[in-house]
Amino acid sequence: MLVREPEAFELLADETRRKILHLLRAKDMTVSQLAADLGVTSQAVYHHVRKLLNGKMIKVAKEERVGHMIESYYRATAEDFWLTTLTGKIKTGNVRDKTMATEQMTAVLKAYQKLGLDINYDDSSISRLVDLWLGLQEANDHKCSRWQDRIWNTDDLSLLEKVLAAELSNFLLMGDEEFARNEKDRRELRTFLRSFTQKREKAIPAKLARAQRK
Repeated sequence: MLVREPEAFELLADETRRKILHLLRAKDMTVSQLAADLGVTSQAVYHHVRKLLNGKMIKVAKEERVGHMIESYYRATAEDFWLTTLTGKIKTGNVRDKTMATEQMTAVLKAYQKLGLDINYDDSSISRLVDLWLGLQEANDHKCSRWQDRIWNTDDLSLLEKVLAAELSNFLLMGDEEFARNEKDRRELRTFLRSFTQKREKAIPAKLARAQRK
């Protein structure tokens, strides 16, 4: 299933919900069965199940009567969930979505620092980076998006083959002018992102120069 809604990113950010989805891909299970497998309370599992139901990632597969109670068995709605922001679901002008994208971008940059990249950024630079990134996503032609929907719904390709087909469709269906604009936007994004490391590199010689003058 191709998932584009920003809410889906929030749903799958939770480890317990990812584990529930993994279990429900294999077989239909009740809340109590899920709770036993996960080692948590049924109340906690029910909370996550309701969110996944609302997000249409799971469904009620069947219901069985147990004494005076009706017990529901749940099932994942797809074998795989592929998250993407390639359509216009996330828009720069949408404050809520931009806030979400800013939080995600900040988390990514912090992870880069922990991995050893020497980068320097502030709130204004992150905001500019998010604008460039979301603008690049919105620039995809609607014709490409419609083709990607058809690609993801076909049974003729494996998951990895669908990823490749969706990526190639952008090159296949973009006109020359649109492709040139896309490349220009990508270069601008790359240049700005690389400036995060260059700022740090420039700052060091400046500090040395001040030290030498003293």
